[in-house]
Amino acid sequence: MSRKSKGINAERELIHLFWANGWAATRVAGSGASRYPTPDIIAGNGTAKLAVECKSGKGDYIYLEKPEIENLKKFSKIFGAEPVVGARFSNNNWFFVMADNLRETENNFVVTREESGISFELLIKHPRTSLP
Repeated sequence: MSRKSKGINAERELIHLFWANGWAATRVAGSGASRYPTPDIIAGNGTAKLAVECKSGKGDYIYLEKPEIENLKKFSKIFGAEPVVGARFSNNNWFFVMADNLRETENNFVVTREESGISFELLIKHPRTSLP
């Protein structure tokens, strides 16, 4: 299975989680390849909106390119959504970090396996107040 299809499968899994918990969610086709800033997923529950950049990996670190996060923030500001990074390591549970709270390195942003993100359950219960 290609890296791209693994990423798409992870995004689809997260979409199913949102729908199973009373949120509407959809994958944004062409995210990352569009000339416009687009997240991987947009989700909402009638009162809150999330723009989610999804990343999954096998190691202890997931790196995000700075333009990815800048575009996530730009889209979120225009759309009125909270910019969130969803991360999952080696098929473990998803966790979420606000884009503004990502750890920045010289060349990119990084999420680690030990990151202090929140669970999916907490994200959907209190999307605006519980994000780290």
